[in-house]
Amino acid sequence: MAGIKSILKQLFNPDPVAGEVAVQSPFRSFGGMSDNLVSKTKGDKVIWAIVIILTLASLLLVYSSTGSLAYRMSKSTESYLFKQFAFILLGLVIIYFAHRINYTIYSRVALVLFLVSIPLLLYTLLFGVQLNAGSRWIKLPVINMTFQTSDLAKLALFMYMSRMLSRKQNVIKDFKKGFLPIIVPVGIICILIAPANLSTAVLIAGTSILLMFIGRVNTKHILITMGIAMIPLILLISIAVSTYDKETHETKKLPAFLASGRIPTWISRIQTFLYSSKEDDNEKMYQINQAKIAIASGGWLGKGPGNSAARNYLPHSYSDFIYAIIIEEYGLLGATVMLFIYLLFLYRCIRLYRKCPFAFGAFLALALSFTLVIQAIANMGVNVNLFPNTGVTLPLVSMGGSSFLFTCLSIGIILSVARNVEQLEGKMQPQVVEAASEEQPGEKETA
Repeated sequence: MAGIKSILKQLFNPDPVAGEVAVQSPFRSFGGMSDNLVSKTKGDKVIWAIVIILTLASLLLVYSSTGSLAYRMSKSTESYLFKQFAFILLGLVIIYFAHRINYTIYSRVALVLFLVSIPLLLYTLLFGVQLNAGSRWIKLPVINMTFQTSDLAKLALFMYMSRMLSRKQNVIKDFKKGFLPIIVPVGIICILIAPANLSTAVLIAGTSILLMFIGRVNTKHILITMGIAMIPLILLISIAVSTYDKETHETKKLPAFLASGRIPTWISRIQTFLYSSKEDDNEKMYQINQAKIAIASGGWLGKGPGNSAARNYLPHSYSDFIYAIIIEEYGLLGATVMLFIYLLFLYRCIRLYRKCPFAFGAFLALALSFTLVIQAIANMGVNVNLFPNTGVTLPLVSMGGSSFLFTCLSIGIILSVARNVEQLEGKMQPQVVEAASEEQPGEKETA
């Protein structure tokens, strides 16, 4: 019993006076329970507000953009609205409980989650659900829900990276002791994700490099890593350019070793991005052209909520291309506000990084915020044809799934760090703060 009690005290922040986990009577009134829930909701209030705003926007946009999907599936749009509402409720529960957990626990489970994610990624590649020549999902038994294993791997990797960066600050400039223990896990995860989901692997690699730079990893080592990582991308672009017939506007016949897996899809997307013009009207340009129509018809102020016309023609208007629907219904003004919200989220997390005195919490908050904001910018860039089609969703806005829930978990972890920073700023007694925010041995404060 004493061991269980100790674990619970580490998991959840103890009462500042008694030093024990507060146990509430199950017979309390609903109003009392509500007040208690609000009083236990801590962390950055701006981040909480951003979560509420984005999830409310998600309800409106998913309801507006699922008309064609509902028609194809012989369902009502209300069924997708209720489904999204259920995902939002579950996501908020995840955020609440994740933010109540002492964030140092995530350091302790980081290695386990990282090691678990490797066989899961291998299993997904070999036996996962096939879609567009790629295996990204596995189907969970009993609940019959698909689960994208790269979401777990990404979260586990950034937990593990934050742990290693915080522990290796004394030797971070050393190649063998500081650099290799950090870059090897990044390489493993990216290599396992890339065959089925190259865009996610690229985003993870970019976020990891940015985090290593902030974590004081030797710049020479980072540049060498970037150079090595660019080799396959340059080769892929070179193949796409050399195999494109400018007269017929078609891809030449690819050698057998290039015609397997998702390589033809990658080549096709690069060719479409590089060579297609606005006059082209073919299957490859269909999504992009429909997104452009949505954007052009939106104007400055948009058509108004629920008045999108492109939603009936634009594939995946409720997920990958939801930003085009935002522009059509709410105009450039609404699109700018949406971009500002994500940048505000990044700013609050950077501010949190600067205020957090412990390395692990600071790196963890920064890593998770970077990956969410970079994903959002990538989605927006694809929608306005700044980047090739990547298939990434808009965090907290696109229709719910496993990615939505992992996004909520990431935000809950960020808020856990924010809650700890609040306590360190004087909301708890100093001796309790020291016990509640104790870092792993060997971690140093950030500069």
